[in-house]
Amino acid sequence: MFDLSEEQKAELGLKLATKRQEHADLDAAIHMLEQFPGADRMMIQRLKKKKLKLKDEIIRLEDLVTPDIIA
Repeated sequence: MFDLSEEQKAELGLKLATKRQEHADLDAAIHMLEQFPGADRMMIQRLKKKKLKLKDEIIRLEDLVTPDIIA
């Protein structure tokens, strides 16, 4: 692995927080849309796919910010 500077860690932390908020916003939007019987199912599926991509990005960023420590 490589060591990150404090500035890089702060930048990644900010990106991580932004992605987490976007993920939560998508989750709320999906939940709201699913409450309506006439909701566009294709749009809900696209939002769910986007949410999964965001989750993958969040996991990748978390791994960069806090790498595994092998004891």
